[in-house]
Amino acid sequence: MNDDMIDRLIDRLSPARKVRLLTGATTWRTAAEPDIGLREMVCSDGPAGVRGESWDERRTSALLPSASALGALWDDDLLEELGRLLASEAMRKGVDIVLAPTLNLHRSPLSGRHFECFSEDPELTGRAAAALIRGIQGQGIAATAKHFVANDSETERLTVDVRMSERVLREVYLAPFEAAVEAGVWLVMAAYNGVNGTTMTASPLLGDVLKDEWGFDGVVVSDWAAVRTAEEPARAALDLAMPGPHSPWEKCLAGAVEDGRVAEKTVDDKIRRLLRLADRVGALAPGSARVRPALRPRDTRALLRRAVAAGSVLVGNDGDVLPLDPAALSTVAVIGTHAAAPRVQGGGSAGVHPSGAVTPLDGIRTRLRGRARVVHVPGPSLGLPPSPVDTVRCAEPRSGTPGVLVRLLDAQGRELYAERRLSGRQLEPTLVPGAHTVEISALLRPERTGEWTFGVGGFGRMTLSLDARVLVDDDFPCLSDDPAVVHVNPPLHTVRATLVAKRPVHLVARRELAAGTGRATILAAAPPEEPPAAALAAAVASARTADAAVVFVGTTEHSETEGHDRTGLTLGGRQDELVRAVAAANPRTVVVVNSGGPVELPWREDVGALLLGWFPGQETGAGIADVLFGHAEPEGRLPTTWAACLADAPVTETRPVGGRLEYAEGLHIGYRAWLRAGREPAYWFGHGLGYTTWRYESVDAPARVAPDSAFRVRVRVRNTGRRPGREVVQVYLARPESAVERPERWFAGYAAVRAEPGGTATAEVVVRPQALRHWSEADRSWRTETGTYRLMVGRSAGDLRWDNPLRVTAAP
Repeated sequence: MNDDMIDRLIDRLSPARKVRLLTGATTWRTAAEPDIGLREMVCSDGPAGVRGESWDERRTSALLPSASALGALWDDDLLEELGRLLASEAMRKGVDIVLAPTLNLHRSPLSGRHFECFSEDPELTGRAAAALIRGIQGQGIAATAKHFVANDSETERLTVDVRMSERVLREVYLAPFEAAVEAGVWLVMAAYNGVNGTTMTASPLLGDVLKDEWGFDGVVVSDWAAVRTAEEPARAALDLAMPGPHSPWEKCLAGAVEDGRVAEKTVDDKIRRLLRLADRVGALAPGSARVRPALRPRDTRALLRRAVAAGSVLVGNDGDVLPLDPAALSTVAVIGTHAAAPRVQGGGSAGVHPSGAVTPLDGIRTRLRGRARVVHVPGPSLGLPPSPVDTVRCAEPRSGTPGVLVRLLDAQGRELYAERRLSGRQLEPTLVPGAHTVEISALLRPERTGEWTFGVGGFGRMTLSLDARVLVDDDFPCLSDDPAVVHVNPPLHTVRATLVAKRPVHLVARRELAAGTGRATILAAAPPEEPPAAALAAAVASARTADAAVVFVGTTEHSETEGHDRTGLTLGGRQDELVRAVAAANPRTVVVVNSGGPVELPWREDVGALLLGWFPGQETGAGIADVLFGHAEPEGRLPTTWAACLADAPVTETRPVGGRLEYAEGLHIGYRAWLRAGREPAYWFGHGLGYTTWRYESVDAPARVAPDSAFRVRVRVRNTGRRPGREVVQVYLARPESAVERPERWFAGYAAVRAEPGGTATAEVVVRPQALRHWSEADRSWRTETGTYRLMVGRSAGDLRWDNPLRVTAAP
């Protein structure tokens, strides 16, 4: 549908009806207007999966690896394929708009939401985002570039005012969003935070840069509940306030239009963009038929399994410990809590409910079945709060079937509604008129005698009872306005009680549904912990008698999650002690790190092999086992630089001072900051070993280029190892004698190639003209210096194999 046809539809709407369309109808739906053939459009969180409109564990979703794992792919084709999977999931769930990808940067390793962002580099982030967007939108589902802009940490994220120069904003933080617009993204989400004194939902960047300069023709949607006033966001080019049905626009915008404070043509432009989006997703009659991806469940699992291996980064492999040869193994010790209970996704509003997750322990056992004995020892406890009860050890009290009973009660305690659920974590219980209290109850069958820990989570008046004995009865006020805390991850209040093995107990948690207390109610339980010394000794004993030991370590949902930043990079618990002890007992120790972002690995030189697995999604165990036993190569490259310890990291600050967060490092984030500081990290941006070795034989690159022209760098590499493999050839630029401040070098592009043992391949890296330009604050425009640059080729930001001058000259 062209704009003339859309304008004729707009002419049929009164000002009040136009304004009504600019606020969501529900939490996840836009408003409909049947008179012009407009139906509701459904939104859903991303980027690791498409949950749909409800937090219901019975409505499962395909769970992709985390965005940081996708950033480690360095593979546009695979990212597009994963985008098509997200689109397929959206169609299955009746979703029109996927709220992904996240284009914020890994500025500080302490960011709590590190896992939801691709990388520390704007070029790599923009390229990954463009590929995912093409995959999603090629199927008629809308993608959303978020969170525009500089929403790079969680501390005071709703109100923080981020300060930086215009040049830094343009070259670093806006660059991935510009790439998303070039890729044709249909929505951009305005963030909660402010930049340089103005909140993003009211920022002139939305109109002046995003729409006018870049030519973005889609919809600017607010982050959920980010709109706080009516007039400023309306004039600043925000188009859609979410969620609904209530927002500041609901009551105030119509009046502002009537008395001329907001021009009606401004509202018409918003409606035009909304109807254009509706036409694109088939929500505007007569609608366009969607292209349905031919992805079957088996295809989905195979794709997700391949993505696990493709994003895994092998950062150390002393003596070629990996891959393990199943034929040479009789016993394998699998050690660590994360082996049997891995983190498959990050915490927060983007979480989904997978139909099941393959654990690393399951994957290893499957791979070695009939070949070798697998012994699992969890090691010392991580000391975490209890987890929500589930179908493993709980039964619904009425029927005895696995699960819990959720009831809605009126003010007199009478039952209004009841249903069996699968989890003690209820974020959106089915509400009915007159509901006063939500109750979660379960019959818990303890497998061990000892002191168990129980918890009830949420805000407001809550009780927790065990066999009618009240353990908790108190009012817990809501002290946060962060929706991730209020509605998704409320605090847990814990108590302890002694249970006897195999003697069932009746647990009941209740929470009053008072206004302002959020939606979440949680019933949790955890068994007694084994004494740490005994647990450590058991792990060491298993490693000592095994042919190889595989230790799984990682972060927890309490250390990496939306809503708060990390305070350190240590693994927590006694995981470092566990690795050291196991490595001392068995030289063939492989460590797999299960985290969304960087962690300290003080024992990294003491282990045989070290694999970074990220949060790998539902096929975690299958993909990791493929890598461990050589069925697949770990093809990932680091999307961000890892510090040996937090004290070494040049940029760490996430805490605002007086409501302001100064990006004092300017252009120098990630590997750029390490180069500027002259420090050596544990692992550089771009690093990754794979299962073979490579020799860089020749480079064919121009000696002279024009300022506004792309150019190609052709690199011939030879596989000098004994296995086929994939190499990621990276190109960097430098400008030693620049008239303006520059990073010591910066990433300009990459290409990946494959070759058989002894074979060669030629990588062709296209360097865009944007890689040479800088933003001139004096001219308020882009400029490209002429003169001599350095063109570098290598395997990472810290491993360069070729360096030549490149002359940039104006055309004659």
